[in-house]
Amino acid sequence: MKYWLLLLLLCTNAFALDADEAARFAALALECVHQEYPNKISHVLASDDDVAPPRELTPIFYGCFDWHSSVHGHWLLARLAREFPQAAFTPAALTALDKSFSDSAAAQELIYLSRENRASFERPYGLAWLLQLTAELREWDTVTTRSWVAMLEPIEQEAAARFKSWVPKLDYPIRTGEHSQTAFAFGLALDWARVAGDVELAQLLNKRIVELYGADRNCPINYEPSGQDFLSPCLAEADLMRRVMKADQFAAWLENFLPWIPTGFESNWLPVASVSDRSDGKLAHLDGLNLSRAWMLEGIAASLPDGDSRCEALLSVANVHRSTALPAVSSEYYEGGHWLGSFATYLVTTRGFADKRAECVSQK
Repeated sequence: MKYWLLLLLLCTNAFALDADEAARFAALALECVHQEYPNKISHVLASDDDVAPPRELTPIFYGCFDWHSSVHGHWLLARLAREFPQAAFTPAALTALDKSFSDSAAAQELIYLSRENRASFERPYGLAWLLQLTAELREWDTVTTRSWVAMLEPIEQEAAARFKSWVPKLDYPIRTGEHSQTAFAFGLALDWARVAGDVELAQLLNKRIVELYGADRNCPINYEPSGQDFLSPCLAEADLMRRVMKADQFAAWLENFLPWIPTGFESNWLPVASVSDRSDGKLAHLDGLNLSRAWMLEGIAASLPDGDSRCEALLSVANVHRSTALPAVSSEYYEGGHWLGSFATYLVTTRGFADKRAECVSQK
């Protein structure tokens, strides 16, 4: 594919989310945000009194199999209702959100987070998604969403406080491809801090991101993926660093960090991950990897200077990942259906960056 053909692809609706696809993703979240079982809880018990069903422990975020999936399931509904206010699914999405966000439920969520021995609960992944949810509601800015933000603000501030107390203690980044990874979570937390105007957290993250990642070189992306990754350690780091650097600085850093990104069109330099069994929850993570790789590749490309010679290779391999992964997002297996819609929505709504993919290659 020549440059002009790639540019044509980028300027068409191939990357646009239509209402039918949005409805498909919304249906996945609507099915699970108030579905309590099956449920996997990460729960420290201090006594017999802590034995209770999920709906009593965390009465907002008890569905979708686990706490963090419930959080980003609620984010999915907010994101799509905001993007498609006239869609047929939007009234149901608003009703589901309103059902979840009650004063009593929010109070219990805060009690749960604040209990002793839960300092590491959902840290950093679930806490980062909680901040992403409230960032979405803050930017939506309607009478209803302002009331939801006010209701959730104590939980939001607790999540932010967890980052503020934990991030300074990190001597090393966490480079896994699953929930404990710091690069992805730092990106979501930094995005929230900028939306919410939390200067303290934004400055802290900016400083620590550079300290923890700024000197990295030659990331071994050929070692990826591990067998149950849903995040790329290498691409997530690059997708994080673009948030704290100007375009020319980021371009130079990326040359040292991923020197094997091709120049010109090439779509086979990062093979799509294969999924052998989507009924296995851990193996199904790899569908999420393909989705998150796609948005990270696109975010990296969009953050390079206009006309950077690596943009075509980044976007062409992103498109292969995108076109492979999106059809796999379905309700066939709850193991993937309870969470993959959120990753698909994050991708197709370009939530993590200003979408200027076409401009990236338009000045060659």
